[in-house]
Amino acid sequence: MRYFLFWVFSVCVAMASAHAASYRVVTVASGLDHPWSLAFLPGGRLLVTERVGRLRLIEPGSDGQLQLRAEPVAGVPPVLATGQAGLFDVIVHPDFAANGQVLLSFAHGTSEANHLRVVRARFDGTELLDVTPLLTTQPAKADSQHFGGRMAWLPDGTLVVGMGDGNLDRTDAQRLNTHLGKLLRITADGQVPRDNPFVNQAGARPEIFSIGHRNPQALVVVDGVLYAHEHGARGGDELNRIAPGANYGWPLVTGGIDYTFARITPFRSLPGLTPPLVDWTPSIAPAGMAWYDAALFPQWRGSLLVAALKERSVRRVPLANGVPGPQELLFGELGERIRDVRTGPDGAVYLLTDSPTGRVLRVEPVTP
Repeated sequence: MRYFLFWVFSVCVAMASAHAASYRVVTVASGLDHPWSLAFLPGGRLLVTERVGRLRLIEPGSDGQLQLRAEPVAGVPPVLATGQAGLFDVIVHPDFAANGQVLLSFAHGTSEANHLRVVRARFDGTELLDVTPLLTTQPAKADSQHFGGRMAWLPDGTLVVGMGDGNLDRTDAQRLNTHLGKLLRITADGQVPRDNPFVNQAGARPEIFSIGHRNPQALVVVDGVLYAHEHGARGGDELNRIAPGANYGWPLVTGGIDYTFARITPFRSLPGLTPPLVDWTPSIAPAGMAWYDAALFPQWRGSLLVAALKERSVRRVPLANGVPGPQELLFGELGERIRDVRTGPDGAVYLLTDSPTGRVLRVEPVTP
């Protein structure tokens, strides 16, 4: 019955809602090479990553309108940009007003031996200074797929980082001696928190926070609770509520099948494995995710907004006491792969389109 309800949530999607607030979509910046992530800075500025390894600044011009600065931000460390590898997430330190720090995640190394790396740096408005590595996943892998790369701050000031399974030996997601297929938790200085769930287990990587993930693509904290979604194969995309030490099943259980159409596992559930809140089968290829609870669009309040690449949309997933309700399909009229979605400080919704000439879009209400 639980999985039937997941299926119902997935297919009971309003293709157009007469009850949704009217909106318009405005282009903030264009000509970006596969923009991947967006972060808001004081003064109305925005930082945007391009997967090829550039960090860009969008700032108010002399007329007050946002514009893309022509020169990329200097000081970005070398990035491995091939296949799915590249520059991924950018997030702002909680104490940015005092320390000016931002964090980046990216593919590091060579095609034959690469890692997901997280660095901290001070942004002075033009360049990154004092770049310091906080995390380099282990061991190295020899493939340019399934890096994960999303980051989120927990209420206690620790950082969670998503790492994919590398797409070589998928059972690595179940092994504690590797970071592959895990969510990882570190302090703001890159240390291991003493209360991590496997910190005292022999042979386990102490940074591991949860296991059994295929390719995490978003991390969002809502009322102190961490939510994550991840790519499945052909189907089996998942939205999960994350608990320390929990096992989310990949590849022992999944709603999807392999790209060869072979069966990955006969199991949809097993004792001791945490089932997803939502299973998207067929696949929507979820990308970024944001929590919306602002006043600008009251009809969307209390919802997760899930960017979708394959579906070329944003899924609105309302949450009531942590339980997902019927979903609504948004922005499908754009016809573009959506890589990231963010809620702006003013309550507007920002979108990143995934293409060699990608755009930053702002969704704002149409006022009478």
